[in-house]
Amino acid sequence: MNRPVGPIVENWTPPPRPTGETLTGRYVRLDRLDAEAHGPGLFKAFAGHDWLWDYMPNGPFTSEAEYLDWARAAAPGSDPFFYAITDLASGAVVGVASYLRIAPEAGSIEVGNICFSPALQRTPAATEAMALMMGWAFEAGYRRYEWKCNALNAPSRRAAQRLGFSYEGIFRQALVVKGRNRDTAWFAVIDKEWPALKGAFGTWLDPANFDESGRQRQSLSDLTGPVIVMRDPSLG
Repeated sequence: MNRPVGPIVENWTPPPRPTGETLTGRYVRLDRLDAEAHGPGLFKAFAGHDWLWDYMPNGPFTSEAEYLDWARAAAPGSDPFFYAITDLASGAVVGVASYLRIAPEAGSIEVGNICFSPALQRTPAATEAMALMMGWAFEAGYRRYEWKCNALNAPSRRAAQRLGFSYEGIFRQALVVKGRNRDTAWFAVIDKEWPALKGAFGTWLDPANFDESGRQRQSLSDLTGPVIVMRDPSLG
């Protein structure tokens, strides 16, 4: 009996794990998280915004010392592998993100633990940070780049689709986080989609795409939309 099997992955070589090289764009720089160098600035950027931690596995943090304890534990880790995000215009550290569930043997890697301060949210710098991380993964040889979030986290689901991730479904009762049930929404980009997304990010991030008031001329959603295979039904 002949049964269908997947196609051969030609010339497959597992990609390297993240090494912590600095990722630099026009608006942001990503450096491997260093608790002493980045921790105080990050705590300042996050302070007073406890809602940032609603869907995070950690936080909120009541003191700088508490945040530094978390950062000292997280910074040396290899999975998740944390980056601190610095805004090049102000020089301030304004957010963190990580690679996680890193599986070179499968060519799969996830972006997560994304915590952007209000100063970073909804800016070209925020988009560029995500584009830089996606670019490193695909250019290193990964085949699949994942985004997962609490299914109740509508802003995260919107962000994933805007960035060109295709919706892949809901894993029901996937986790218990801070004592609460979490259904998890799954999204992914695969390697053959990266060239088109790279072009979309380049077009959107070009200063010519913004008028004198900083308003975008073309939306990123319009540029990434043709790449998306399945849209998130919760977003309409």
